[in-house]
Amino acid sequence: MGSEIVTNGNCVPPLLAPIQAGMRTDIAGKAIRNFILLSIPDDEYGLIREFLEPIDLPQYFVLHEPGEKIRYAHFLNAGMTSLVVVSKEGHSVEVGIVGREGMVGLPLTAGMQWSYFRAIMQITGSGVKMPAEILEQLLPSTPVLRRQLTRYAMMHAMQVGQIAACNRLHDLDKRLARWLLMCQDRIDSESLHLTHEFLAQMLGSGRPSVSLAAAVLERAGLIENLRGRMKILNRKQLETAACECYGVIQTFNGGMGLK
Repeated sequence: MGSEIVTNGNCVPPLLAPIQAGMRTDIAGKAIRNFILLSIPDDEYGLIREFLEPIDLPQYFVLHEPGEKIRYAHFLNAGMTSLVVVSKEGHSVEVGIVGREGMVGLPLTAGMQWSYFRAIMQITGSGVKMPAEILEQLLPSTPVLRRQLTRYAMMHAMQVGQIAACNRLHDLDKRLARWLLMCQDRIDSESLHLTHEFLAQMLGSGRPSVSLAAAVLERAGLIENLRGRMKILNRKQLETAACECYGVIQTFNGGMGLK
């Protein structure tokens, strides 16, 4: 499906077919910007289009809870979802993120109806949702969609593993830099509307520690730390400040159609 993408010296098969965002619409006539839905051929998209229900996704909206049945597959057009592990004591830590490059509800592609993660909107967005049973019925008739979802699932599993290692091994300021870069890759904005409290939940740390880590990056001139919002001022230097995991994850991202 086209030439390979070279990322950090590694060749990664591109996820995307040459279909521009906005050339496809959902049943309400809104433009489709999800990379996977733009990557499949017209005949397959024609089979699934009527089942793609547009949905607004406000910040903190929960798409599915751990241990509960996944009712819908969600394809984001904008915004970002966090996949979070929640302990019995109520503590949480983020192990993966999904933007317009992928799909929320990946267990459905393997015939599983439950997830171990909570999927929560980290950044407000929108997208389309498809009933889980419809996706299961249509996958045998849509081989390219099935292949793209399988590839995305594999790349995303690599991302989850790398983030889990990062949360254990690296200092909070470096993890925060990595996280901010991953967010910007998915929403194409320098401003990220996030509170320190929510960041602490995602990074598995305390709010004071996140505030201290943000202050380190701000003093270095890499971000502007405002109330309820962070703005990236120097992306190149922020990449230098991030831990090695960002570069590793970028290799996976190349196959997802991200930067």
